[in-house]
Amino acid sequence: MAESKYIHKSHNVSLLLYQIVCPAKYRRVVFSDSVDITLKEVCIEISKRYQIYFLEIGTDDDHVHFLVQSVPMYSPTKIVTIIKSITAREVFVKNPEVKKQLWGGEFWTDGYFINTVSKYGNEDVISKYVREQGVEKQYKVLHKVSQFSLF
Repeated sequence: MAESKYIHKSHNVSLLLYQIVCPAKYRRVVFSDSVDITLKEVCIEISKRYQIYFLEIGTDDDHVHFLVQSVPMYSPTKIVTIIKSITAREVFVKNPEVKKQLWGGEFWTDGYFINTVSKYGNEDVISKYVREQGVEKQYKVLHKVSQFSLF
């Protein structure tokens, strides 16, 4: 697996990692050796044209796991849209048998799973790191949510 690196831009430095899981349409088993090769090659080409870097790609019969690094200018939705649209188009072009397996329809389901990933650990590790910054200053917690809930 490639290792993530800090991305330096003119006004920011970032290390944004995402785990993305994309199922094939109808959860069909469409990933073969030839489709895997196409997928890998297309993702490498995406990295050359967009600021989306694939640290790991893995297939599992009916879905794909991506570990990607990107920049703050790309929203998670934009990253997934770029990956899904380009890979789908190229898989259908280079592996026409897949289009037949999917009845001429779409390659990916509309949904996906995305999760942020930390290079340095979980929430507790990062919180501890932040608290221990600054030798002379005393860190003071102004706000902390003990249990995360949606809305």
